[in-house]
Amino acid sequence: MDIVDKQHHELELKVRDYECDMDHVVNNAVYLNYLEHARHEYLSGLGIRFGELSRQGVSLVVTRIEVDYRASLTSGDAFVVRTLLTRAGRIRLQFHQTIHRLSDNRLMLNAVVTGTALNDRGRPEIPPELGRALGQAEPPAPPAA
Repeated sequence: MDIVDKQHHELELKVRDYECDMDHVVNNAVYLNYLEHARHEYLSGLGIRFGELSRQGVSLVVTRIEVDYRASLTSGDAFVVRTLLTRAGRIRLQFHQTIHRLSDNRLMLNAVVTGTALNDRGRPEIPPELGRALGQAEPPAPPAA
């Protein structure tokens, strides 16, 4: 199931055997892939396409990831990644994400992923289409010099 609106996004996935380590739990780095996939699906649902932004010279980049691992998923577990996107200042966005196991709704992980967009000159700038898609007001113009 893939639910998207202007505020929240939910994406259901299932753990594959090869994502587990020797202790039969999901490897810690794999959770970052789950989170990234959910962010891409969320933005896609809002009409934001990474390829199109790249052709326009815009790069969406992660600048910080804070992750709290609470429990471990194991092979075959179905889970949901829940994502809420907020604007954090003029040039930063934050994805607040959780992973819950579906069988008991247990919190497995929570994370805050901070990022920005870089324009074709490599400078941080949220493109207008991203701001509009997120229902955010355009950032204030810089003061006249």
